[in-house]
Amino acid sequence: MEAVGKRDGIVESNTPTPIHNVAAGTSRDTLDEGLPDDLVSLDTKAIEQLSQGLISNYLPNLQNSKLALQELTQNQVVLLDTLDQEISKFKECNSILDINALFSEAKHYHNKLVNIRKEMIMLHEKTSKLKKRALKLQQKKQEDNLKQEQQRERELEREKQLTANQQKGHNTQVMCFPDLKIQNPFTQ
Repeated sequence: MEAVGKRDGIVESNTPTPIHNVAAGTSRDTLDEGLPDDLVSLDTKAIEQLSQGLISNYLPNLQNSKLALQELTQNQVVLLDTLDQEISKFKECNSILDINALFSEAKHYHNKLVNIRKEMIMLHEKTSKLKKRALKLQQKKQEDNLKQEQQRERELEREKQLTANQQKGHNTQVMCFPDLKIQNPFTQ
């Protein structure tokens, strides 16, 4: 086959190509054997012209279809990229919702901690007041015990003095008034 020119990816030739009839198992050469030579050459020219006419008729549409398919493929790639971006935005929204949930949970636990801190401060103040009160009560009890001890010591001292005075006075009273009995005012 002799190539004459190439147009839009199609090779044009001047020599006839053998046509094979697959079903019959014959080739074009065997079909042309009984025909005159100028009829064969006429048929070749006609076939060539018909082929070129058919190709020229469908080739622009096929090329337009090819361009349209390329454009659709490019648009599909752009749509896939856009879809990926939107999916990532949804994932970010979900993560933002998760972050918001974490922040609300953190706020809840922060409030709990603040309440616990307030309670601890209140308990500390109460324990401080109780310690002060216990210290005051202890001091008062010590003072009371000290006063009681001092009172007992004074009473004992007074009793000693009175018994000493009574001893002296009893001796004198017994001498002066033997029938008079003296009672101790501290013993009852």
